Amino acid sequence: MSTASTTLHATPATTRRGPWKEIIAASFGNALEFYDLLIYGYFAVVIGKLFFPSDNETTSLLLAVGSFGISFLMRPLGAIVLGSYADRAGRKASLTMSILIMLIGTAMITFTPSYQQIGIAAPLLIIVARMLQGFSTGGEFGAATAFMVEHADPSRRGFFASWQLATQGLATVLAAGVSALLSYLLSDVQLNDWGWRVAFGVGLLIGPVGFYIRSQIDETPDFQKVAAKGEAKTPLRDVLVKGRTSLLLSIGVVAGATAFNYVHKLYMPTYALKQLQITATSSYLGALVTGVMLMFMAPVFGSLSDRFGRFRVLTLALLITGLSSYPMFVWLNLYPSVTTLLMVQAVVGILIAACLGPIPAMLADIFPTSIRGTGLALSYNFSVTLFGGFAPLIVTWMIDATGSKLAPSFYVVATSLVSVIAVIVLGRRMRNHRPT
Repeated sequence: MSTASTTLHATPATTRRGPWKEIIAASFGNALEFYDLLIYGYFAVVIGKLFFPSDNETTSLLLAVGSFGISFLMRPLGAIVLGSYADRAGRKASLTMSILIMLIGTAMITFTPSYQQIGIAAPLLIIVARMLQGFSTGGEFGAATAFMVEHADPSRRGFFASWQLATQGLATVLAAGVSALLSYLLSDVQLNDWGWRVAFGVGLLIGPVGFYIRSQIDETPDFQKVAAKGEAKTPLRDVLVKGRTSLLLSIGVVAGATAFNYVHKLYMPTYALKQLQITATSSYLGALVTGVMLMFMAPVFGSLSDRFGRFRVLTLALLITGLSSYPMFVWLNLYPSVTTLLMVQAVVGILIAACLGPIPAMLADIFPTSIRGTGLALSYNFSVTLFGGFAPLIVTWMIDATGSKLAPSFYVVATSLVSVIAVIVLGRRMRNHRPT
């Protein structure tokens, strides 16, 4: 099986009208999945106090962001189960299953009593809920990306696949906007007592709509062709045995982008609050700006990857990202104001879009249709788990251990270098294995 296998073409009908119905259907659920993921990170300080109490405030925060990271241990398992399910039963079936599991996890977090009310059962229930959410998210990227690219014209796969990231930007806008509104309207006591549950409840309320929409979409024509030939029988084994080199390189490709994403977008509200003494409302506005830029710019860079090549666009984006992280942290610490934060986060949003915009289509090009869901899910989620999920925990520890507020940038620089090397090696490998 070639690692640079050809991809099947969309049906003429799909090409003529454009796959907007399918993209919107997948995007709605995708946004909800990542909203539930992000909202936990934004309320890490509150959750740490309520469910992981400690005499040491840093310890409490470490436990909270650690529980955030624990959910990422489930993402590879979700990638294995739901990714394989997408290749065996279909993209639609996997997408519907993932959103249902996410709703269960979100409901558990929304209604679990605090540690003060039920003791040790509280953090245990939160951890179980986070594991369910991690499992669900583990299957989301593979199935959603495969669904999008297989409904798109091959010449525009970069553009349409980038909506996977654009909807993550939408989720950031929604999560940060809800968090900022609640922190502005409610007192600290109200926010700690019940306000944070409202944020999770928003996802719980719109979840059934997403589930319904996904249950009504059509399966991709590419998968239907493969299923008719009986080619999707052992996708996990095929990826791990025949596609292992492509899998390892794909994990490296995603490393820098995901580390930058989780450090500068997800962790930044906590960083601004704890290290820069910027108010909670303003720190959430910074994340909202990042989400807006990602939402609008991801399709732009996806289109650029269609025109100029995914490897060229991604290599340049990763180099700029690695070189800019340290100066941005220096700037934030020299001038720790709301204006500086918003300006930095706007730049961050553009760079995240530049890095992540080309990646979904690039990974989809690597894996053939019969194993695409599994390959996409494993490569993305193993990388996110290794380099992104524990990024808040790692950089929180780095700041405490080194005493330097600039420590998070060192982590971004290192992972960006890993990705640049992986992109170069993968690019050469795919040129040498062009299908005949």
